[in-house]
Amino acid sequence: MQYPYLSIGITDSAENVIQQIDKELQQLKEKNINYSVKEVDFEGATSVVCNLEGEPLFSKKSNQFELLKYHVSNALADHVILQYEEKLLSRIINSNYGYFNSAEKKEILRISLKIIRNDDKVFFNTLFQIRRRNLIIKKLMEYFEGSSNIILDGFVNFRLKDYIKELEDVIDNAVDDFLVEREYKEFIRLLRYFVEIQESKFNFIHVVMQYDENYILLDEKKREITNECIQEFIAELPETEINHDDLLVSSLITLAPKSIIIHNWERFKNQKLLDTIKNVFSGKVVLCGGCSICEYIFAKTDRKE
Repeated sequence: MQYPYLSIGITDSAENVIQQIDKELQQLKEKNINYSVKEVDFEGATSVVCNLEGEPLFSKKSNQFELLKYHVSNALADHVILQYEEKLLSRIINSNYGYFNSAEKKEILRISLKIIRNDDKVFFNTLFQIRRRNLIIKKLMEYFEGSSNIILDGFVNFRLKDYIKELEDVIDNAVDDFLVEREYKEFIRLLRYFVEIQESKFNFIHVVMQYDENYILLDEKKREITNECIQEFIAELPETEINHDDLLVSSLITLAPKSIIIHNWERFKNQKLLDTIKNVFSGKVVLCGGCSICEYIFAKTDRKE
């Protein structure tokens, strides 16, 4: 007797597909539903065939067969994400962004993978991961309504248009991030150049973050020099355009100290500002682990609170 089946034509390792499907179908065993998953080679083509055992062929509309389709679709969705996604991203980048060189394309791919794998644990990207997987499952379930035989390569290339559009959107965002990062690096190189051509006026400068997230600058003798440093910059700007983060960076570049000691650096609300200072003054920045200056600021904070 022939039993209800699903046949998946593949071009890569059958072992990977079988393991993925068998792992998902373990849930059928918990429902006392017997099945088999095996590799079948015919005329040079490889397929993975999933059978329901104990169910006659005419029962294709049974609940058991619906469960088989659902769990196989889940397994294949995971397989597509693991085995196809990076290749699809590379193909889209080469097709849509051919004007970037190979190193730039590789970086765009890295950023794209970081987004879709949600390396930064962003809530929106978590939702996107779920949506992407569900989209593949839905398309597989729709396909299995009309056929028990699927060629996975063809399905991915021709039946997952919406899914591929999602990947294209990811790459578009990755390109935006790449361009912003490239501009930032060029900006850092320019600032480094300004630092290099400046004559050092101090051996070291103290940057002290205060309780109100503002900062003060101290010279080598711990004398405050904040106002005299920023006065020339403030005079050239309308009050509404004053950006204290920019003023700090500009002041440090003008002073060009041989070393910068940052106190209470944990108070930096703008982490990008701290990173910029460290990048512009590479090898010259010391993050203070605690000293009399830090203790003084902490004492002021306690009195304020």
